[in-house]
Amino acid sequence: MNREKRTAIFSRLRELNPHPDTELHYNSPFELLIAVILSAQATDVGVNKATDRLYPVANTPESIYALGVDGLTQYIRTIGLFNSKAKNIIETCRILIEKHGGEVPTDRAALEALPGVGRKTANVILNTAFGEPTIAVDTHIFRVSNRTGIAPGKTPLEVEKRLLRLTPDEFKKDAHHWLILHGRYICKARKPLCGECPIVEWCEYKKKELP
Repeated sequence: MNREKRTAIFSRLRELNPHPDTELHYNSPFELLIAVILSAQATDVGVNKATDRLYPVANTPESIYALGVDGLTQYIRTIGLFNSKAKNIIETCRILIEKHGGEVPTDRAALEALPGVGRKTANVILNTAFGEPTIAVDTHIFRVSNRTGIAPGKTPLEVEKRLLRLTPDEFKKDAHHWLILHGRYICKARKPLCGECPIVEWCEYKKKELP
């Protein structure tokens, strides 16, 4: 895929959604951090149902830490892997309180040092909370990048590096959100909705199913 096609794709996605954002509910970098930790192998809808109950009660490192693992579990038990996530979140809260003054750090190394936070989660926080032009490659973005030809790669890290290199600068800040939403609602895993796709004319998927 050449630069002209990529520019056309991102221009169309921007035209349709000029100010994209995550579908996770949050009002602070900390709330976003907890939601993203909870979202591993879970849906945003499921996470939002849990955090909509949790955040009115506790939405700071201090208040969630005060709940303890057992107290936090009562709010997130509907989410997959809730036991390990509760332990990670309580430990993350402790580190934020003791090492970062209760604030979410703004650098990758400090974020990735938090329990339950890997490269993908760190990228989401850096991009969505702090406006950095990072791209977090989840299953949706990995699929869309490979299927369309925007940035093919064999691993999420390979796709991430290629996206960062090949995405025109003007689109980098929002590329993460456009691609994840496109993968979630149009370029679906089992059957892409090619007939409804707004970027189908530039997509290089060889098995397009058009009406």
